[in-house]
Amino acid sequence: MQQESWISKIAFFFNKVLALLTILAYILPFLAPKLFPFLSVLTLLMPLFIILNFIFFMIWVLQLKKKAFLSAVVLLIGFTFISKFYKFSETNLPESSHEFKLMSFNVRLFNLYEWLPEKNIPEQITDVIQDYNPDILCLQEYSPNDAVRLRNFPYKHIVLHGNRNKYGQAIYSKFEIVNTGEITFPNSSNNVIFADIVNQKDTVRVYSMHLQSIKISTDIHERLDENKSKFIFKRISNAFKEQQLQSELMKAHYDSCRYAKIVCGDMNNSAFSYVYRNIKDNMNDTFEEAGTGFGKSYNFKFYPARIDYIFVNDNIKVKDFRTNDQVKLSDHFPLMTRLEFKRD
Repeated sequence: MQQESWISKIAFFFNKVLALLTILAYILPFLAPKLFPFLSVLTLLMPLFIILNFIFFMIWVLQLKKKAFLSAVVLLIGFTFISKFYKFSETNLPESSHEFKLMSFNVRLFNLYEWLPEKNIPEQITDVIQDYNPDILCLQEYSPNDAVRLRNFPYKHIVLHGNRNKYGQAIYSKFEIVNTGEITFPNSSNNVIFADIVNQKDTVRVYSMHLQSIKISTDIHERLDENKSKFIFKRISNAFKEQQLQSELMKAHYDSCRYAKIVCGDMNNSAFSYVYRNIKDNMNDTFEEAGTGFGKSYNFKFYPARIDYIFVNDNIKVKDFRTNDQVKLSDHFPLMTRLEFKRD
């Protein structure tokens, strides 16, 4: 019998550690972050874990080794998680007179503090919105700006906070808004706003959310300069605990809603988290229903981060879903979907 090389032994040791971490990450969405806040950070790494398990699986298969069974089992257990990470095919159903289009976009205050060097970011964002021409538009990190031209929406609900520079969220609609409101979060400038919108004979409640940020820079050099990985992990775990409370307040609110629901916006967390599972509940993720690729919604270098979502009730058909990672006018990318109420 041929003796196993030390390289193979070391590789399989890391394979076993990876398998353990992946299984743990599978369990964490079912556990409240306040119970294990530090471990909850692992949910952000789930896509990387899945990719690495697949690489180990292929390495052992090509060598015809039984070690491949370990990663194969891990991948099979987490099969339902894969569609949250990557979609191989998309849905694009024909247009109809009954459908409506919704767009959700964290616009980062229309570049108020000049994070981007271009001077006409508000005008460019306006052009993107007009090109897609949504019937309902939800904007997170909204700030009043005279250069933003949204005149084709007769109805709107805008909630602003702050003193010198106002910021908040906005819902614009081509359909009548008959009721509005806000869900405030304790000790936080983040919030959720909602509007009850009448489209023909149907009334839908649209929630626009902006949950607590984990405050991780998109600049890799800035992260390295901090040189304090423990501090970063602690900051993320604290944010996850706040997001747990925010998601529970939000769910308690919309559980009492008698209308069909659409929940969209910036969750600041992955699709493998407790917060995602809690807010989504029994609704459908429009990316999983009709998207393709990674569904990347946040401009994070080297990593396909999906932290913005559109969820809909089961009585709403998802006909199309897109993100546009070529629109680099914010640190987020716009989400766009075509929807239609199911008829009996």
